[in-house]
Amino acid sequence: MQYMALIYSDETEWASLSPEQREEIYGRYGALSRAAEEAGVMAGGNELAPTRDATTVRVRADETLVTDGPYAEVKEALGGYFLFECGTIHEALDWAARIPAAEHGAIEVRPVHVNPAEVQL
Repeated sequence: MQYMALIYSDETEWASLSPEQREEIYGRYGALSRAAEEAGVMAGGNELAPTRDATTVRVRADETLVTDGPYAEVKEALGGYFLFECGTIHEALDWAARIPAAEHGAIEVRPVHVNPAEVQL
């Protein structure tokens, strides 16, 4: 089963880090990605651009409304994700706990919905 590990953290903290500190953290993300690939659980993942680059789309009464910025102003913003292929939620949680942002932000883990009608045997 696939599990999405959504990475939430404070963007102002990231912006305040030195280039050396960022490189160290990127190195840890790279090591985690390699370990997950070697274990056969890495199904995908990416860093997202900052919320200042977000655009939000809403449709209300057949009218499309587009606004610059994130969906909501929050202290901890969605900054990226990993997609893990794991046998159990507990295995996915173990991998999520290894994400560096878990030390200062939060990692939300959710099963990816699969439509049984689309599963091929």
